[in-house]
Amino acid sequence: MKKKIAVVIVTFNGEIWLKKNLNSLLNSNYPIDIIIVDNASTDKTISTIKEFSTVELIQSKENLGFGKANTIGIDFALKKGADAVFLLNQDTWIYENTISNLVEALFENPNLGLVSPLHYSVDEKTFDENFNTYFNRFEKEEDSESIRIVPFINAAAWLVSKECFTKTGYFDPIFSHYGEDRNFCERVKYHGFKIGVVKNSAICHDRLVKLNPNKIELQSKYLVLNQMINCNNSLFISLFLGLKSVFGLSKFHFSNQGVLKTISLFNKLLLYYFNLLLNIGMILKIRKNSVKGINGVLPL
Repeated sequence: MKKKIAVVIVTFNGEIWLKKNLNSLLNSNYPIDIIIVDNASTDKTISTIKEFSTVELIQSKENLGFGKANTIGIDFALKKGADAVFLLNQDTWIYENTISNLVEALFENPNLGLVSPLHYSVDEKTFDENFNTYFNRFEKEEDSESIRIVPFINAAAWLVSKECFTKTGYFDPIFSHYGEDRNFCERVKYHGFKIGVVKNSAICHDRLVKLNPNKIELQSKYLVLNQMINCNNSLFISLFLGLKSVFGLSKFHFSNQGVLKTISLFNKLLLYYFNLLLNIGMILKIRKNSVKGINGVLPL
């Protein structure tokens, strides 16, 4: 009996990518249900989606961000009986065997809770820049010919089992955009699952990684927050690592920003850190809920 697989895509003003994305999914050699959660697009995204009659569309009246919108789609898919959910970015496309090879790897290796394909850039030859960074963070003993075990992989294309969602929960709604995938991966590991990259499966990601001061600040704040709520560490260690990140992230972004912007970033991160300390009750609550699985991190 084949596993029931649902694809969940969050869209926001994605009309330039959606036809290629959806046509590639329809050419998959593995049967799938496609669910799209739209974050109040203002371009022709909705009309483009409606050209594909088999796609289930959920329209949000506001932009919920990546994590919250995905949670709506995941919850919908699981309630319809999905055995696993394939989270896919709108600016990607897949190949005929992408999903089938992911499904085979996920269900033949019960230690895996989340698998991802290789992420290529738009030229279909070179790895996506961010993916390449994460793909190369691994232990030699956890790298086989078919699957590489990694501590984290960005959420452009994740196949996650129902069992993993049940034990891990959904995306934490504290994250608006950025950071939710890292937090989820930490919780996946806490609940005893491994994260794998399947080497005979691939997608292409049509994007250009751009950094600007606002994006750097938001991503850095969420990295600090992730350290403080990481359930794999004790509270004391988490708070220490959060403070350490304030210094480390400022130093890391020095080459991108120069002296004045780096000092500004450091001051903002330090203030953010101490504000989180003043709200230690919230931190403790998040840490407590993050280990409760699907009953701890609930959909909207």
